[in-house]
Amino acid sequence: MTTRRDYHGVTIECLQGNIADQPDVDAIVNAANAQLRIGGGVAGAIHRAAGPGLEEECRPLAPIRPGEAVITGAHNLPNRHVIHCLGPVFGKDKPSDQLLAACYRNALRLAEEHDIGSIAFPSISTGAFGYPVEAAARIALRTVLEELPGLTSVKLIRFVLFSTEDLEVHSHALEKAIGEAR
Repeated sequence: MTTRRDYHGVTIECLQGNIADQPDVDAIVNAANAQLRIGGGVAGAIHRAAGPGLEEECRPLAPIRPGEAVITGAHNLPNRHVIHCLGPVFGKDKPSDQLLAACYRNALRLAEEHDIGSIAFPSISTGAFGYPVEAAARIALRTVLEELPGLTSVKLIRFVLFSTEDLEVHSHALEKAIGEAR
């Protein structure tokens, strides 16, 4: 199941898959750790697929703080770039909703600065960082819709979800956010 909506000249998709296997997008987003190193979950999958050059390129960019984003090359990944965002640890980094929104906003702004036409996001902060998926999806989709009027390069925004449940939550959040924005 893939949910696809065109809104303000941008296609927004929600699909189930592996964020490190999105060969048809220019950039993927890494739900990074502060040191931009290989770890578990999304960061581990991306670093393993990209190879050791990604960690080498990341080293001088670290550390980053919650809400911040940096961009690197994609190395052995089939994309041009990886945008690394540090999401908030739920219950620790505050205000968590604003920090999570800043991840999506800053990633999209970097995409614009680097003339990126398509970008794929994971569900930032919902794994080891403990953010409730429904709340995170709502923040992510609202933030993305708020940013659409300022986008000129980005024409495809994809949310790549690991589980069927996360896909359903994000698809519902997309429909709701578009309904509220109209």
